[in-house]
Amino acid sequence: MTPRETILAALHARLSTLPASALRGDVLPERVPTAGLLILRDGEPGEPEVTLSPLRYHYQHRAEIEAVVQGAARDTTFDTLCASIGAALAADRTLGGLCYWIEAEAPRPVDLPVEGAASLKAAVIPVVLHYTLTDPLG
Repeated sequence: MTPRETILAALHARLSTLPASALRGDVLPERVPTAGLLILRDGEPGEPEVTLSPLRYHYQHRAEIEAVVQGAARDTTFDTLCASIGAALAADRTLGGLCYWIEAEAPRPVDLPVEGAASLKAAVIPVVLHYTLTDPLG
């Protein structure tokens, strides 16, 4: 695996330790688990800052976590889910030394109506991964 893929896999593994179900790059399933659902999107590495001698590519990669909850207590469940994501990321901001720093941005929740069922509360949580590679394809 490339270093970039290793970092994204480590982030997914970190999210998988939470009570909510954690997927990577999947579509929203028909049923949302009671504890909520997280879908990690690989996002965009963006334009790197380049240093020479030795050649290094410094990225601020923007991945996204889609957080989705459903049910009567969705506001409380959503708040608990977001807090648990923050705590999981703060526990090791380097993902075991794979990147320099990881930080999440504040979610912007929306309520999504579902015909014949309780509405969903969802948000995209941007996560910025700071890391350096020796090859932009790495």
